[in-house]
Amino acid sequence: MKILDGGVTAPKGFLAAGLRAGMKPGKTNKDMAMILSETPAAAAGTFTRNIVKAAPVLWGQKLVNEQKTVRAVVVNTGIANACTGEKGYENTVKTAELAAEELGITKEEVLVGSTGVIGQQLPMDVIETGVKLLVPELKHDRQSSKDAAAAILTTDTKTKEAAVNIIISGTEVTVGGICKGSGMIHPNMGTMLGFITTDVSIDKDLLLKLQRELIEDTFNMISVDGDTSTNDTVFVLANGMAGNPKITEQNEDYETFKEALFYVNRELAKKIAGDGEGCTKLFEVQVHHAPNKDCAKTLSKSVVTSSLTKAAIYGKDANWGRILCAMGYSGASFDPLKVDISLESKSGSLAIVKDGVATDYSEEKATLILSEDEVKAIIDIHNGEEQATAWGCDLTHEYVSINADYRS
Repeated sequence: MKILDGGVTAPKGFLAAGLRAGMKPGKTNKDMAMILSETPAAAAGTFTRNIVKAAPVLWGQKLVNEQKTVRAVVVNTGIANACTGEKGYENTVKTAELAAEELGITKEEVLVGSTGVIGQQLPMDVIETGVKLLVPELKHDRQSSKDAAAAILTTDTKTKEAAVNIIISGTEVTVGGICKGSGMIHPNMGTMLGFITTDVSIDKDLLLKLQRELIEDTFNMISVDGDTSTNDTVFVLANGMAGNPKITEQNEDYETFKEALFYVNRELAKKIAGDGEGCTKLFEVQVHHAPNKDCAKTLSKSVVTSSLTKAAIYGKDANWGRILCAMGYSGASFDPLKVDISLESKSGSLAIVKDGVATDYSEEKATLILSEDEVKAIIDIHNGEEQATAWGCDLTHEYVSINADYRS
């Protein structure tokens, strides 16, 4: 597997564009994006588990369930089009219709993504203008993916892209993606939106099965603030333009492609976690030697979501009691007297808990380790062979400021 400098336009046959349509009055940021496959693409989608689902989520679920292929995705920022009733759903369908008309395809081939403030209707005049501006800008080049990645951001501070090449039966296959997410991130499939493209040849049902499996160990293992958005969506489009023999679950190519798709999912998820609103650190929590996968996941997610633990990480404070406390109220079963905890970063590693009690560790070294911008808590519960990893970030004063001022 070769890691690339790329995004959604890295695979063959995918074009993208991103620009400012005017969704955010008074701001100069790009605010609408489009992704297009030159040929029909199998589409897999995973969506928020929040009962309150935004209009574009409902439209996306309908298309993924009913359509064998799609061609395009249109994304707007500024307004989430959530809690907007029948009018909001009609506006999502109208967005698809506008794009379809400009592209010469059907509305059932156009997925839609929205992110921003909940409860407001889309300004359809702006959406129409944006769609008409986007189509002529669609290109299959590096900059176009960057533009699309920038156009889907809200409170994010940086664009998020990933891409890899693999060889399948002698054929080069590429997987690429972009995503956004900074607040309201606790997916359980913030707002978290992800768009992954690949030129691999694979049936839709197998692609959907695979993505649903991978999402559980990637996007569903990140948390910024414990809130699950109304709009969380990850789409995967596969157009088959690489020309490889079609992947089946029985051939060895399946595992090769699975590894590549997992890598792109994981890297995008980590980039969301590391760009949490106001954050200064990516916080990774590993749980090892659990009796089953669910136990390991529950424990790691509980620690990475704990506000007290996140605040301690921000303060460079090795407050291991908060980690053990978060494990204790997680609902997972473990023996506190068998728990080991270590901290790790590029400044080194340090065992701070052994058999449930503190070691004679150096506070100075702990502070040094926690001063880095990527920090790991490695937990061993000594009760099995399963493990899981969750990603989050520290909790800062800036997070409160950003969310207190969000609508203003």
